[in-house]
Amino acid sequence: MQGYSVKVATAVVIANMIGTGVFTSLGFQLLAIESTGAILWLWVLGGLCALCGALCYAELGAHHTGSGGEYHFLTELVHPYAGFLSGGVSATVGFAAPIALASLTFGVYLATALPDIPPRLSATALILVMVTVHTRTYRESANGQYVLTLFKLLLIVLFIITALFLGSGFAEQLSPASLVDVTEVFSGPGAVALIYVTYAYSGWNAATYILGELESPQRDLPRALIVGCAVVTMIYVLLNAVFLTSASVSSLSGEIEIAYIVADAVLGEGGAFVVSLLLSGILISTVSAMIMAGPRALQRLGEDYPGLDWLGQKNAGGLPANAIVFMGLIALFFLWTSTFEQILLFAGLVMAANTLFTVMAVFVSRARRRRAHSGAQSTFHMPLYPVPAIVFLIITGWTVIYTAVQYPTGLLAAAALLVAGYPLFKRLRRNG
Repeated sequence: MQGYSVKVATAVVIANMIGTGVFTSLGFQLLAIESTGAILWLWVLGGLCALCGALCYAELGAHHTGSGGEYHFLTELVHPYAGFLSGGVSATVGFAAPIALASLTFGVYLATALPDIPPRLSATALILVMVTVHTRTYRESANGQYVLTLFKLLLIVLFIITALFLGSGFAEQLSPASLVDVTEVFSGPGAVALIYVTYAYSGWNAATYILGELESPQRDLPRALIVGCAVVTMIYVLLNAVFLTSASVSSLSGEIEIAYIVADAVLGEGGAFVVSLLLSGILISTVSAMIMAGPRALQRLGEDYPGLDWLGQKNAGGLPANAIVFMGLIALFFLWTSTFEQILLFAGLVMAANTLFTVMAVFVSRARRRRAHSGAQSTFHMPLYPVPAIVFLIITGWTVIYTAVQYPTGLLAAAALLVAGYPLFKRLRRNG
């Protein structure tokens, strides 16, 4: 059977995580939080949360191997409807909406360098190209993703080094005093700002969507998740430190094209032109990774529910082509019908809730194995259990609850989805 290697799985994690969020979130955060040090600590906290979540998912994947991410875990450990709902959310809000966001950001950056190209048209072209790449063969899909991720990391490292050597004209904005002031981290605005951070870190679970297609799932999944989270956390903290010390807070507040503004401040108009092209190139890898991983939840829905069996069908290359094409179409719908901030806030809230319930399933998994007196040993058990799970639940639960209260329309939409999805679930299950 063809499958993906651990290096490809790690590339999928890194590429899914590094995308729209880190290059757009800072402007929104600066509107609500005055302390630049608090903002940097939020990025550290987001990395800790992602790592704790990765440890939980690594244990789940080591004992419950199968592609589909949250759909697979919740179906096995909680209830088929929990898996069904999670699979639908993962495929739409969890992946299709971020694909639209990353593609639109790609288009925006490209348009700053090449104004004659409309952002939504270039974003549409990117989605269509990546759908084509990932419906061909395993080899082309894997090689393409690995090369794009290495290219992305190289560009980001070059950006950071350039800004550190030529920038830092606003180093006083990130003073030692600001780093000591953490009060806003635990404030209401801090909770909302953390939603942007957790959205930027979302994707740390991406390798679980191709878990059943890894060469050695129990060995490779923990490596991919943990290494991916560690690399991205370092990059995110460094990037935001560079942003905050290379351009004025007033020029960054409320803006989306953060990296462009920083490049313009450091290198001037010509440098910003080059960086805009480079950053649009970085986002190609993000869109590619999400189109590669996300459709596996749709594939599992197609395999488990006869009414959706067309989603589970594979092409001659062994890839779920119908699911990939369908997700691409959903992403195009988001791209052409929603505003940037609408997608970002709702996607961040729903995705955080999805991972929250999946991490709770770790306790169910442990209890079942204990009752079964299973002597089988997997290759991974999370260290310091249950501390990572509790840390993740506290941080994520806090942001979900506070944001749901502050933005009740998102909560109402989630509740409507919960209620409306059940009749469809019953009908599809009965037909099976």
